[in-house]
This record gives sequence, structure tokens and C-alpha cells, in this order.
Amino acid sequence: MIEQYVLGLQDVDEMQVTVVGGKAAHLGGLSRIEGIRVPGGFCVTTDAFRRIMAEAPSIDDRLDQLSRLNPDDREAIRTLSAQIRRTIEGTAIPGDVAAAIIRALTPLGEQAAYAVRSSATAEDLPTASFAGQQDTYLNVVGPTAILQHVSRCWASLFTERAVTYRQRNGIDHRTVQMAVVVQRMVFPHAAGILFTADPVTGNRKVATVDAGFGLGEALVSGLVNPDVFKVRHGEIVAKAIAAKHRAVHALPTGGTQEVAIDSQRQEQPALTDAQVVRLVQLGRRIEAHFGRPQDIEWCLVDDGFQIVQSRPITTLFPVPETDDQENHVYVSVGHGQMMTDPMKPLGFSMWQLTAMVPMHEAGGRLFVDVTRRLASPASRAALLDIMGKGDPLVRDALETVLDHDDFVPSLPDAGPGGPPVGRAPAPIETDPAIVTELIERSQASIAALERDIRTKSGPALFDFLLEAFQEHKRVLSDPLSMQAIMAGMEATWWLNDKLQEWLGEKNAADTLTLSAPDNVTSEMGLALLDVADVIRAQPEVVAFLQGVQYVEYVEEKGFLDELAKLTGGAEARDAIEAYLDRYGMRCVGEIDITRPRWGERPTTLVPVILDNVRNFEPGAAERRFEQGRQKAQKKEQDVLARLRALPDGDQKADETKRMIDRVRTFIGYREYPKYGIIRRYFVYKQALLEEAERLVQAGVLPEKEDIFYLTFQELHAAVRSNNVDDHLIQQRKDAFQSYHALTPPRVLTSDGEAVTGAYRRDDVPAGALIGLAVSAGTIEGRARVILDMAEADLEAGDILVTTFTDPSWSPLFVGIAGLVTEVGGLMTHGAVIAREYGLPAVVGVERATRLIRDGQRIRVHGTEGYVEILP
Repeated sequence: MIEQYVLGLQDVDEMQVTVVGGKAAHLGGLSRIEGIRVPGGFCVTTDAFRRIMAEAPSIDDRLDQLSRLNPDDREAIRTLSAQIRRTIEGTAIPGDVAAAIIRALTPLGEQAAYAVRSSATAEDLPTASFAGQQDTYLNVVGPTAILQHVSRCWASLFTERAVTYRQRNGIDHRTVQMAVVVQRMVFPHAAGILFTADPVTGNRKVATVDAGFGLGEALVSGLVNPDVFKVRHGEIVAKAIAAKHRAVHALPTGGTQEVAIDSQRQEQPALTDAQVVRLVQLGRRIEAHFGRPQDIEWCLVDDGFQIVQSRPITTLFPVPETDDQENHVYVSVGHGQMMTDPMKPLGFSMWQLTAMVPMHEAGGRLFVDVTRRLASPASRAALLDIMGKGDPLVRDALETVLDHDDFVPSLPDAGPGGPPVGRAPAPIETDPAIVTELIERSQASIAALERDIRTKSGPALFDFLLEAFQEHKRVLSDPLSMQAIMAGMEATWWLNDKLQEWLGEKNAADTLTLSAPDNVTSEMGLALLDVADVIRAQPEVVAFLQGVQYVEYVEEKGFLDELAKLTGGAEARDAIEAYLDRYGMRCVGEIDITRPRWGERPTTLVPVILDNVRNFEPGAAERRFEQGRQKAQKKEQDVLARLRALPDGDQKADETKRMIDRVRTFIGYREYPKYGIIRRYFVYKQALLEEAERLVQAGVLPEKEDIFYLTFQELHAAVRSNNVDDHLIQQRKDAFQSYHALTPPRVLTSDGEAVTGAYRRDDVPAGALIGLAVSAGTIEGRARVILDMAEADLEAGDILVTTFTDPSWSPLFVGIAGLVTEVGGLMTHGAVIAREYGLPAVVGVERATRLIRDGQRIRVHGTEGYVEILP
């Protein structure tokens, strides 16, 4: 293959990223768009970069060293990356490469001024822009200076920030190549950045223009505040003109300098309104060409715009695809299910197939379209009410969208608004036998599933599963089950409302529901204390488990067998296996069927078991449950006695007693349907993995877990055809990886606007972090910021701070003093279990894991709903 060291920008396009890098590929694409002016120039290709790397001494050894460094070891990265840069800059450019660069300068003018800019192959990509990771040099004059700055651009692939960025994103340094763009310099009257979607809200219909005088470097470097214009549908809808005291101008001899702007011009707009609208029109043309919102660098020269860069905006949350042009409002499923991480395709497609309402995927997350319910006044009120009870931020976000003029159409109550949301089913008697019957029904249905699926394989398995999904939904929609759930929730709301009204008691139901019966999730946490009791008396077992938790990879299937060989190990293994028989289908993020279950990876539980061994005395589970029951009973007696002293006290006390009995009968069952779902999921998963193993044996798949990157429907087709698109699976893996960088909004519109909502409270101390009060009490202690349950290391009195907690986190709850989460609502699982265990808890605290540092002392106000960070 003949190496090509230089290509003209007019000769490249977006398909040549591996040859010219992301920036040059985009510039080549831009130069092909009608009406878009791009400064002339050429690209020094990745062939030239590979040539210089091959000639740079000791570079391979240093790259090996670099790959082994921890991304957090900043000093080592700084030192080694500086050595690599010096080596590259000190290596002479081979004569034929230098000659090719100088030849390309001749038609453009050897003594003209140029911009010399990096163009890495992992830059300006759809999933990672790498903005600002490599270097740009402006107003470079003369061949010698240009060659020198090409070397500097090559070296800038190894700046500290670029190296750290790649290490944190799992990108091999050897796979990234550096090309260099050399373009004729433009000397603009004004320059800046155009975002074809609002970079703050994500709204795709609103373009934002940042503008300043002189070169755009003044804005990029933060030297001046820009003028900001917002444009929607060809009209400026907002603008803010800044006082621009300084600008960056080019020097005649090369380089740039800061200059002061005449005081009379400082507050003049850098662009006229007409120029802003014209620029946005150009931006829309560029966006249409690349097929996604763009971050565009522009220059104004003689009343004409020249585009010097366009890259995708990678921080925008994707919008669910629809087959119409109507407005839509979506509510996040993950915020209700306590799992805001991205899901793999098999995971979200299985949830869609087993959910009770249609769900739409975007960014690996699921959303429910609530537009029609918002459109009708009656269903709107019911929706806002039920959303507000669960998560006030969702309600506020929906109300924010409703305030947008005409975004949500108004339909009459009789119109197709869908069934009212949140209407209570018909009441049922307060009878514990109802809960017993519901649990028995669920267990019988799951036992039938486990029995019948054993004989199914191939296409017949998928036909069977589609029928099983209907049974799954039938159990979920059982009217009696819905009545029991609503009975517990409504009794909770009644008690909190009435006891605050009559006695001034806030969140009284939190104490009255302690140690309520039939709560499978709280029982799960207590049962692990019983496992710890078996292990605590066996020093050899404890030592073995302490060793296991520090081993990065343990053969999961052999772990329990090794345990059984120790003194007391057989009893420990039996206790763990009995626990896994009942709860082994659970895991963090359990709504995604692809996540590893405890039964598949039992070592996940080891840190929690060891915490329980260390922090508790034998018999703690029974004591904890009995203490909670007695506390609830004492609270009941206290409340009833105080009520009887009021006017109409006997009637109030009798009503309250009925509601206390009702809440204690039904509130525990609130957790059971989810347990049933996850038990079914484990059965489905095991059957699908057996099918995947057959595909591996047939040479259709390299690894059985590759099925996780196919939807259920695609996997069904693969089993029928014995064929899988390897390219599709790799695309899905790359996309899934990129989705981790995106934060899903609680509410999302079809315009792409991510609406977060606000608490709008003024009754909290200055500097406090506001959230939702879900479990009463105040506690002060050490914050433990834990993002992975398997890395838990808790001591008595610690306060758990994390992004979200689903039922799998409940074993940690027995050992902590309080809870703070970023996601959650009044009736989500973390809140229910916090109340069950009597832990003060505040959920829905935005950015809690970033604002609270691990080890800080904090005070959790679980009754008032805020967190104080203590000095």
C-alpha cells in the first residue's frame, strides 16, 4: 500500500476518519455542503503520524508503561506523557513527509498565515467529541514554523488531559492516531460558537449562538463573556449582550495577542439580529447533512460566514423515535424503578414486553409517553397527583412543560385522554388472608413457569416465552393485587395527613409501619444477618471470605465448593445457598435481565456478610424485627391516647386504629410483586442463556453474553436463522458504553428538552441539600458514598449516600444509620425499606454523590427532607 502523507480537504469526507481524523473528516464533509464556506487547506494524514511514531526512539516502551498507569495517578501520567511529547517533538520529520507538506502549501501560499490544528481519529465522533483534548495553533507563518507546529500537534495526542480522558474512557492509546489540519487563516470581525440544539436544556428546536469580537479563541479560552442569542423557528427568542472588554487578534509576524476593545464598542453586539438568524440557517443545513445536532465554530469575514469546525454535541440525551411529528412528553421509567443506569438491548426489550404500559427506549433507558394524559384536565390532575406523591421533581417538571405555550394540546375530558391515572381500585377488607392468598397465587404461577420451560428450546422456547409474558402481565394486573397495594399506600397517606392535621405529627406512618409483616425485601436484609450468625463462629471461614473480597476475579461456581472444604465451611455454604435459593435472583439494577444475579455471582454478597459479622451480635435479625414491632406498637398506643383527648376523640381514634391495622396488613405486600417479577426474570434468563450456549457451540456467537446486545425479537430471529450480525453487536456494545456518560432526565420532551424539576422550597437552612422526606428522624454520622454494593465497607452509624437503591441494596440497610439517594420517591423501594428499618432517609437529592464527599460528616433530616454537610 502506497502511503499518502497529505490530502486536500476537498478530497476527504466523513468516511475517512481513520486517515484524516475526526476534525478533518468533518471539515471535508462541510466543504461539500452547498452554501457553506470552509477556509482552504489540507490534512497531514495518519500515515505521517505512524511514520513519525515508528522513528521516535523508545516510544513503544513508554506507551506500554502508560497503559499500565491508574487514571487517578496524575503525577505519573503528567511525567510520562511529558516525556512522550518531548520525544515526538524532538524527532525530525522525515524528508519525504516534510516535502509533501511544503508542496501542499505552494498553491495556497507558502508565506500566508495558517491555522495548524490536531485531528485525532478518536475526535469529533458521534459518541465522544474529545473537545479540547488536543492542540490548535493560530496564525502560523512560513514552512519552517508550520512543520514545527505539525510536530506539536502530533505530540499533543499525549497531553495529560488527553491521556487521562482516554484512560477513563477505556480507549487504548495505540488505537488513536493523529492527523493534522493546515488551513488558511481567516481574520474575522467576529467569531464564536453555534449550537444547533440548546446545550443546557437539550431542546433541539432552540439554537444558541455565542459571539465575540476578533478570533474565537477569546471565547474558547474564557477571556471574555460572549453575547448569547437563542433562536427558535427562525426568530430570536432571547439575547444577552455582554460587555466585551478584550479580544484576540492575529499579529502580522505570526501568533496572536490580546487587545483591549474601544469602550464605545464593548457593549455593541458582535452580530446583528439578521446575521444571527442567517448563521442559524447555515447551522441547520450543516445539522441536516450530518444527521444530528452540531457544535459549530464560525467566523464572520466581510459579512460572510466561514465555518472552521463542526462536531456532534455528544452530551445531549437522545429522544425516543416516533412515526409522527406531534409533540410528546415522556416520563423516565428508571426514576420510578430505581435504576437510572443504561440497560442493554435484551434488558430493555424484555421490560417492554412484560410492562403494563407501552415504553419507549432512548439512550438505553425507558420512558412512558404521558402526553395524552396531560392533555385532558381530569386525567392531567390525576397524573400530577400520583406523580407528585411519588416524586415531587417529576410533578414540577411536568408542570414546567405544561407552562410552555401550546406544547401539550388541550383535549376535553371526554376525549382520548386514556384512563384516569391513580384512581383507587374498589376498597377491600382489612384481612391478612388476602395477602397470603396473593403470595400463594404468585408462587404457584412461578412454579408452573419453572416446570413448563424446562422442555422448551429453539424457536419453541420463544413461542413459549411470549405466552409466559402474557401470564406475567396477568399476575401483575390482578385486581386483588392492585387493591392490596393501593390499600397500603392510601392508608399511609391517610395516616400522615390526618395525624399531622390532628396532632401536628409529621410522617407518623413511618414509625407505625416498622416491622410490618410480609415485606419480602426487608426480610431479605434480615436473613443475611442470620447467614452472618452461622459464619461468625467460624474463624477459618471468616478469613477465607476476607481473602475473597480482595480478589478481583473469583471462579464463582467454585467459590462455594472451596468454602465447604474449610472447618465450619459446609454449614456456611449451606446457609449462603439457602439464602440464594430464596433471593439469588436479585441484584443491583435488577430490572435489566442482563445484569449478573447474586445466584450467578455470590461473591457480591461477601462484603455485606463480613460487615454484618463485624458490626452485629448473634441474633440481631430477630432483635431488630422485634424492636421495630414494639416501637410501632408503642407509637400506636401514644397516638390513640392523644387522639382520645381531642374533641370527637373517640371517633378520631377509632378511624386511626382502623387505618393502622390496614397499613400494617397491606404495606409489606407492596414489595412482593417486584420480587415476583425478578423471580420470573431469572427463569427467563437461564433459559435464554442455555439457548445462547447452543449458538456458541454452533459457531454463531463468540460469547453467550453477546445475546445481551440483541433485543428479544432479534434474538428470536437469530435462533430461527442460526445467524447473527457481528457488526450490529459491536455497534450496540459501543453505544451502550457511550450511554453511561449520559444522565437521564426525569421528564423528556420530543423537542429533546430535558426537564429536571425543582423543589421550590424556602424552609431549609442555607447551603443544605434539598430532597424528599421519606423516612422520619434526624441522624448525624459519617457519609459513605458507595456506587457499587460490592464495594461496601460500612461501620455502625454510617450514612449510605448513593445514586439509587433498588431492593438488592436492602441487606446494607440493616447496618447503616441513615440514607441519602439522588433518585427516589415516597413509595419507591429504598424509601419503603428505610421506613421499615426506621432509618432517617432523604431521597431525590440532586447530585448528592458529587456534592457529598466520602467520609464527610452529614446530618440527615428525614422528617423535613434535607441534608446538611457539617464542618
